[in-house]
Amino acid sequence: MFGIELSMIWAVLIAVAVFLYVALDGFDLGVGILFPFAKDRHERDQMQSAIAPVWDGNETWLVLGGGGLFAAFPKAYAALMPALYLPIILMLLALIFRGVAFEFRHHGRERGKKWWTVAFSAGSIVASASQGLILGAFVQGVNVVDGVFVGGPLDWLTPFSILVAAALVAGYALLGAGWLVYKTQGELFERARAWVKQLALLTALGMGAVSLATLGVDPRVTYRWGLTMTSIDWGTFIVLAPLPIVAGGLCFMLWRGADKGQHLQPYLYTVCLFLVGFVGLAISLWPYIIPFAMTPQEAAAADNALELMLWGALPMLPIILGYTAYVYWLFRAKVSDEAAYH
Repeated sequence: MFGIELSMIWAVLIAVAVFLYVALDGFDLGVGILFPFAKDRHERDQMQSAIAPVWDGNETWLVLGGGGLFAAFPKAYAALMPALYLPIILMLLALIFRGVAFEFRHHGRERGKKWWTVAFSAGSIVASASQGLILGAFVQGVNVVDGVFVGGPLDWLTPFSILVAAALVAGYALLGAGWLVYKTQGELFERARAWVKQLALLTALGMGAVSLATLGVDPRVTYRWGLTMTSIDWGTFIVLAPLPIVAGGLCFMLWRGADKGQHLQPYLYTVCLFLVGFVGLAISLWPYIIPFAMTPQEAAAADNALELMLWGALPMLPIILGYTAYVYWLFRAKVSDEAAYH
C-alpha cells in the first residue's frame, strides 16, 4: 500500500500522535506545575481559565498513541508494558486525580478548594515526572529476549531516567509558561514572562545533560552521531551538528521573545524546541521501536490488520486535527484579569 511498508506508516503516525500530545497536553501539565509559584488564588484561577477550554481534549493524542501501539505493534506493547507497569500506572492515576481536581477545585469551599489546588498541582507534577521516567527507561533500552521482557520491576528507575524526568518537568513548565504568556495579561502576563526566561535556561541545561547522557546509553547511539571511542566521522557529525545548534538558538529566541514581551512566539519556540529534541531522539534510536531489541517490522501486526486500521485512521486524523484547530481558534482570546474558571 502506497509503496511504503505499513509498519513504517504506523510508526510515523504513532510518533506524530506522541509529539502532538507533548506539544498540547504538555502546556496544561506545565500550568499545573507552575501553580505553586502563583501569587494568590485569583492568579491560579486565571491560570486555570487559560487552559479550561482545551485541556481535556489534549489527552486525545495520548489515547491515540497508546491505542495505536497496542493495535499496530502488539509485540512491542507486550514487551514494553511489563517493563514499565509501575510508572505507567502512576502516570494514569496522576492524570485521573488531576482531572478530578481540576473540576472540583472550582466548586469546592474554601478549605476544599485549597486541597483540590494542591491535588491539581501534585497530579500535574507526578504525571509529568512519570512520563519522563517512562521516556528515560525506554531510551536506555528494555531487557527483551525472544520478544519477552526478562528484566526486573524496577529496571526503569535509574539515574538516567531520573535525569530525563527532571528535564521533562522543566520542559513542560516552560510550555506552560509560554502558554500563559500567550493567554494572559496584566500582572500574570509579566510573571509568566519571567518564568519563561528562567525556564528557558533550565530546560536548555536539562536538554544538554540528557543529550550527553544519551550518547553513553549504547555504542550504537554514539556511532549514529558519528562518534566512537577513538575517532569522529566528520561527515555524519557535521550533518547532525545543526540540531544542537538550532536547539541553542531556540532557547535564546525564547529568552529574547519573553524579554521583548512577545505573546505567541515563546510558546511556538518551545514547541519547536521539543520538536528538535524529538528528531534527535529519533535519530539516536532508529530503526528500533523498542531500543536495541525490536524494529517496527518485527513488532508489527499482520499487514492486512495494519491496512484495515489505516483505512479507519486516515479519515479520522484530519477530523480530529480540524476539530482541535477549530477549538483553539474559537478560544484564542486572552483571559481577562477578572476571569475565573466556570
